[in-house]
Amino acid sequence: MTVFFEYEKVTKQTFLGLACLTLALGSCSQPNGAGRPTAPGLQSQVVDGCTTTNAALNKSARASSSENDDFLGAGQAVDSDLTTRWGSQRSDNEWLQIDLGSVQSICGVELRWEAAFAKTFRIDVSSDGQTWTPASGVLEGKEGQQSFKVSGTGQYVRMQGLTRAGGYGYSLFDFQVFTDGNLNPPPPPTDPTPPPGPTGPGIARVVGSQGNWQLSVDGQPYVVKGLTWGPPVSEAAQRMPDLRQMGVNTIRTWGTDASSKTLFDAAVQNGLKVVAGFWLQPGGGPGAGGCVNYVTDDNYKATMLAEIKKWVGTYKDDKAVLMWNVGNESILGLQNCFGGAELESQRTAYAKFVNEAAKAIHAIDQNHPVTNTDAWTGAWPYLKANAPDLDLYAVNAYNAVCKVKQDWLAGGYSKPYIITEGGPAGEWEVPDDANGVADEPTDVQKAEGYKNAWNCITGHKGVALGATLFHYGTEGDFGGVWFNLIPNGEKRLSYYAVRQMYGGAPASNTPPVITNMALSNPTSVPAGGTFTVSANVSDPNGDPIQYTMGYNSKYINGAGGIISANIVPAGAGRWTVTAPPQLGVWKIYLYARDGKGNIGIESRSLRVVAPPVAGTNIALNRPTDASSFQPEYNGQTFFPQHASDGNLTSRWASEWSDPQWLRIDLGAGATFNHIQLIWEDAYASEYQLQASDDGQSWRDLVPKITGGDGGADDFDVGNVTGRYVRMLGSKRGTGFGYALYEFGVYRR
Repeated sequence: MTVFFEYEKVTKQTFLGLACLTLALGSCSQPNGAGRPTAPGLQSQVVDGCTTTNAALNKSARASSSENDDFLGAGQAVDSDLTTRWGSQRSDNEWLQIDLGSVQSICGVELRWEAAFAKTFRIDVSSDGQTWTPASGVLEGKEGQQSFKVSGTGQYVRMQGLTRAGGYGYSLFDFQVFTDGNLNPPPPPTDPTPPPGPTGPGIARVVGSQGNWQLSVDGQPYVVKGLTWGPPVSEAAQRMPDLRQMGVNTIRTWGTDASSKTLFDAAVQNGLKVVAGFWLQPGGGPGAGGCVNYVTDDNYKATMLAEIKKWVGTYKDDKAVLMWNVGNESILGLQNCFGGAELESQRTAYAKFVNEAAKAIHAIDQNHPVTNTDAWTGAWPYLKANAPDLDLYAVNAYNAVCKVKQDWLAGGYSKPYIITEGGPAGEWEVPDDANGVADEPTDVQKAEGYKNAWNCITGHKGVALGATLFHYGTEGDFGGVWFNLIPNGEKRLSYYAVRQMYGGAPASNTPPVITNMALSNPTSVPAGGTFTVSANVSDPNGDPIQYTMGYNSKYINGAGGIISANIVPAGAGRWTVTAPPQLGVWKIYLYARDGKGNIGIESRSLRVVAPPVAGTNIALNRPTDASSFQPEYNGQTFFPQHASDGNLTSRWASEWSDPQWLRIDLGAGATFNHIQLIWEDAYASEYQLQASDDGQSWRDLVPKITGGDGGADDFDVGNVTGRYVRMLGSKRGTGFGYALYEFGVYRR
């Protein structure tokens, strides 16, 4: 997974879970696969009439987001292992859904929450994973085990988080589903074409001479027409026929262990090969497994070498294996751990370890090549000098893919290469838009990006042996919308572009096409206000189109998930949309679905600002104090006066406890009639606004505020005279303290 370029401004940590979540990795830093302790006796404690069999056990699970740093994937909530768990990003409205495999009559669920539980949530069901029906009312969560009676029929069951109990995300050790025993068989396969079975032992070689190489499988030329693999291995048999129909002949994984057998078997049955990976730290950057000292840490290297040898020995005769890929982006990623001369020593030591691994693999398996992936061709000089036993090189390259040929020629290399990730321009490669965030390519541009990448790869004849482009993934979050060909299982223009260029089956129906998406006021929409979205949308097949929209707050709080937006049609290709309450830069997504499993997606950024207030802010730069404030952090201070300085980039932040207050001295005899509070993410859910003449005796200006949700809060308080005004917080909305960008007091 591409995480950093030396000049990158951001990372793609959204996808790091692909390495250690959707593919079980014996070589990951977290244990996975066989040998985990399981939870005994997880049977129904829900209601009479339900079966005692957990219908969700080991079924396919998806989530709106995962907390990648801890490898907390959705599947870990359905594995019956109470030592593992799913954990979402730190935002409300995250969800976890389970595919039961067939339509079933659902009568109960059992949830085992970690300390990060849902304050409120709902259980929903769906027959298609798209249209959801509530199977319960709004439920209140608590840490530990909870059982609920629900009622609904569907193949998919979802825990839809509404609000969180603290400042973290949602976290489930276990999510069980119970039925009344009325099961419907799954529908027949949509692709009845019998898959091509294995026709040979699967011996792969790099053959040829300088500048005239090719890959061969069982003596026949083989061009890698591949995609990186994203879904859980449990979905391999279901999804491999689709890949075959696309013309894909190869998939790439980031890790190999016991669970890879399921993936390999499905690949063989569908005539596909696998670039089988082994994950090495640091794996591209922070959050990808930590830092290793390759000069001195002999224990880590011995452990990983043993893992590599173990799984190569296990799968060396498996017909699915095309080649072995040792490591991913670590030469570049080491810059996040070391600097200067030490960085050079570490990169050299890492390349030597890769060579040691290549030698060990060749000693066990003489029938499959070995490569190593990094994020830029600047890694190749280290491999050229220190890893002569590699059979070929590999690189992850997106917008820079057409420069790889030039870099190869300039470097004087004597080995061919493959592209192990590629496609349209990434978040780190595009210019910023008017709101200062990455200007995401359109669906049309992304489709062209794949075609352009493939043209550049195939244009380096005799050297570039093919590619596994990025990404056959199903996540529908921020990163999934940017790169996935099938977010939420729906096919995009990019899916069909890859299918066409790989020579797949002709498509009879393709997605709606969105162009010219625009916002009426993208740089300053008042919180909770409305704005207009317009776009030209057409369907090549004349299918009726259904529209929805969603918001993502990554550029505010790092959340990956997408929440629903409230929209009202306002004419052909126009919608009136309600802005979120939280201030900052949001992404808004327009979805156009044709009812045939295809989707068009377009996005723009939107800056939400505080509603304008007429009059004079008499609190501006007035003396301000508070019950507490946080100390300096990373050079930033959080003093009380930051809440009255008129600067929305500074803020007051209290200690993490209740109650807390912030007080402003307006001067003797001050009069005012409006108050505006602008909250940071750490907001008050319950608080009072009060005035005082002496700073001792306080009177309420409005009834106590309950159910606060952050953003901007505005209050008309009548005509008030008083020297002091304060916010008295009695209940925090998160696990953090209280934080205010601005406390405005207006006379108008």
